[in-house]
Amino acid sequence: MNIDIIDYDSCSAAGINLKTLRESLKQHKSGLIKNNLPGSDLDTWIGVVGEIASVSDLGKWQSRNNALAALGYEQGTIRNTVSGLIKKYGAARIGLVMGSSTSSIDRTEEAYTKLNSDNGLTDAFKQPFVHNPHAPSLFAAHLTGIEGPSLTINTACSSSAKVFATGARWLEAGIVDAVLVGGVDTLCLSVLHGFNSLQLLSANPCKPFDQHRDGINLGEASGFAVLQRAGENTNGSGIRLAGYGESSDAHHMSHPHPDGLGARLSMTQALQRADLSAKDIDYVNLHGTSSRANDLIEGLLISELFPSTTRCSSTKAWMGHTLGAAGITEAIIAMDTLNTHVIPGSKNLETLDEALTLTIQAEDEHRTCQHVMTNSFGFGGNNCTLLFSRAG
Repeated sequence: MNIDIIDYDSCSAAGINLKTLRESLKQHKSGLIKNNLPGSDLDTWIGVVGEIASVSDLGKWQSRNNALAALGYEQGTIRNTVSGLIKKYGAARIGLVMGSSTSSIDRTEEAYTKLNSDNGLTDAFKQPFVHNPHAPSLFAAHLTGIEGPSLTINTACSSSAKVFATGARWLEAGIVDAVLVGGVDTLCLSVLHGFNSLQLLSANPCKPFDQHRDGINLGEASGFAVLQRAGENTNGSGIRLAGYGESSDAHHMSHPHPDGLGARLSMTQALQRADLSAKDIDYVNLHGTSSRANDLIEGLLISELFPSTTRCSSTKAWMGHTLGAAGITEAIIAMDTLNTHVIPGSKNLETLDEALTLTIQAEDEHRTCQHVMTNSFGFGGNNCTLLFSRAG
């Protein structure tokens, strides 16, 4: 594959931008707090982006999800990069792919609490482009001025990992000259209480892959990356999307396949597409939600497929499981190790699950990596694996 990552940035409870995220990872400073979501009394921890409150009223586009997307777009140099590409190629030659699992359901929830006397929407909530599964891309196109093809992917927790694969295909087919890919999801009652109904939430800060893990924490995030065909931009990040794998095992609505068949397929596809073997991978950012089943199945697969020289970690204890934004959040963390030369540890890990033998530890490791991988596994068996390498 010949796809360059020319810019990227992340916004989550662990850091409003890439710079602060790096500091949080370095200091092992988690952004998780006790649940304070209005209207919820669940005993759990959540990753809230408090800076959303600073985003001005978005008018007809108003929603917490859109506000977080707008906040994320202002971080780093993403806006300037996209503006430069629009100037160079024209707005119609830039593509847009967003991932989300909730879109702007936070706004829809609020609308139902403020119905008029006829049980209809009040004027303030008559927002057809917001109460819409495609809301993230509709708003992002409005925000950026991109006029090329746009798509919103909703495959649960793999949504914003799959945006990279779609963007790469568009570039390889010559449909566009650059693609802005992103993901955004925000906390809302439907999500928090929905996961609680599945008995997946923990009353404690999550402990991925730990013997005593007892559930997940949810969070919110947005993130963006800009993709181009290799060699067409000399100001890139020095990182290349080397491979990707996608699969859907459709074993169960919320439980992964007990043998991880889909997860195995997505990882092996990514390796094959990159023309690499498992021993070439320096680091894997694991899906690692801290649930009993997911961590066990993923951990066993990693132990089987990768040698002990491949270092692994889960970074969800920093910002929680950000659902539709988890894919891009963790892709950015993984690819950033190629520039920082620091592999983050697996926060809160004390005693590795006794059934697992993968190479994972709580402490960071300073290492110059050549190839890194990230896994995102969603409900319904929607799996995606991304593989990033040093360019050149």
